[in-house]
Amino acid sequence: KKPEMRYGVRLIVRQFRRPVGGSSSLHHLPACNNGFMPIRMMRTFSSTARPGRPDESASRKNKINPSKFPGPFSKTKIVATIGPSSQSYEMIEKLWKAGVDVFRVNLSHGSHDTHRKVIENIRKLEANFRCSTAILLDLQGPKLRVGTFRDGPVFLEKGSKFTLDMKDQPGDTTRVTLPHPEIFAAITPKTTLLLDDGKVKLQVIRCGKDFAETEVVVAGKLSERKGVNVPDATLPISALTEKDKKDALFGVKMEVDWMALSFVQRAEDIVELRDLLGETGGDRGAVKIMAKIEKPSAVADLERISEEVDAVMVARGDLGVELSPHKVPIVQKRIVSLMRHIGKPVVVATQMLESMIKLPTPTRAEANDVANAIYDGADAVMLSAESAAGDFPMESVETMEAIIKEVEASPEYAKRMESYSDRIRPTQIEAMIPAARTLARDLEAAAIVCLTKKGRIAQFLSKERSTRPILALCHSKKTSRYLLLSWGVYPMDVHTACARVDFLSGGAEEIVTYKDNSLEKFIQIARAMSIKAGLAETGDLLVVTGWQPGGVPGANTLRIVRVVLPDVVRC
Repeated sequence: KKPEMRYGVRLIVRQFRRPVGGSSSLHHLPACNNGFMPIRMMRTFSSTARPGRPDESASRKNKINPSKFPGPFSKTKIVATIGPSSQSYEMIEKLWKAGVDVFRVNLSHGSHDTHRKVIENIRKLEANFRCSTAILLDLQGPKLRVGTFRDGPVFLEKGSKFTLDMKDQPGDTTRVTLPHPEIFAAITPKTTLLLDDGKVKLQVIRCGKDFAETEVVVAGKLSERKGVNVPDATLPISALTEKDKKDALFGVKMEVDWMALSFVQRAEDIVELRDLLGETGGDRGAVKIMAKIEKPSAVADLERISEEVDAVMVARGDLGVELSPHKVPIVQKRIVSLMRHIGKPVVVATQMLESMIKLPTPTRAEANDVANAIYDGADAVMLSAESAAGDFPMESVETMEAIIKEVEASPEYAKRMESYSDRIRPTQIEAMIPAARTLARDLEAAAIVCLTKKGRIAQFLSKERSTRPILALCHSKKTSRYLLLSWGVYPMDVHTACARVDFLSGGAEEIVTYKDNSLEKFIQIARAMSIKAGLAETGDLLVVTGWQPGGVPGANTLRIVRVVLPDVVRC
């Protein structure tokens, strides 16, 4: 009986990364003539590896040229918000080199001209390094706010009476304008109203179509134009304001990859945005939609919302206002678990490294918060004000990247990912995915290479949380961009840039494009692109799966191939 082998796998690969600030862990990597930067992989095995087997990690280390090793490939992705602290091209490039996979553009602030310049800088980065970069456009959503006060801020005493109404008059200590009839239409006696992010809490005593008499439950100072939250009711308003509609069309024009919808309450909100995007004359699915879960009503309708969207963000800011703080961790884990179950990306966001807005290091609690999201299996973690308006945007990204590396290198993380047994349904498109994962693990393959047209197969592989990197050879640049949000996926566009492969027989050279129908040609592409990406070396095994042109839809191919020397890409 062969000794049982247990091993942990750490993939030390980072897509097209270069050093920043002289970091000793990253080494300078000049661009290749073919426009791609070579990336190498190291595997580290635990002390319980099969007896008598050579230490493969040591031998592989010796093969790696440190000057061509750009750093580790983190399976968990980083989303960073771009703002005043980071909107220059130079800073965007530095953040990308430090580990950012997706750039978030927040339309709650700034003008279209400002955001257009940011998007152009991101695409300039993509052109300069011949890589894929993803852009997430975050729509503002409706903002419910009180009016103004005659003599400045007021202090509301606990137990006092306070009226909200539609009168167009400055407020005082007894009343203030609330110019939102939708709120009055939805509330009833005993409804809770939260003002200024929950700092002031009111309970409705009596209400009508244009007023609400309330009692102050939690005292506090109230300033003009502060926000109003109604956690107990589903408001009869659209998640899309007129501003959001204009912003969405702006995003379509700028060809962003993801669009986040705020204030989602029900699945119909997602349908409304998708219909709006379809009215532009393009593909309704060209821009992927992410639902921000920040309302209790959205949590209640989570299953239907998850069916309509392409991804979900756990927006813990407003969610923490409308829910009790002690409920937010439970809701977060529920959302992450559900999205992993259905195989769609989930982003954990808001206040992850909040103290780094003003300080160069995070608190222990913040580091633990990021680590817990990674341990739960989130596809991505997000920086908001830390990278957009903070004093230490670079340090924030580097800190988050460091936490990701530490967690993903831990035995506990590998155990959690390996023990994940939530099997996908055996549909035609998905049936081969678990087999590909198992083969790659048992054969110690260098990578799983996925041939994908629209990205679905790569997402199913991502759901499986393989210990091997997933190299997604994409039909288009658009697909490679949006797959950057998926856990463990390393996307490359091979549609427009053909692969020139030298074959064994006589060294004949042949041009292979994604439109060719030969499976063998695609095997050659898989071998060549894995070398180009630095995920494999001569002699390594690859597990190739995905869609074979001319075949039935879905993952209709599963092959085990060995990388051979003639698989050289030169274009």
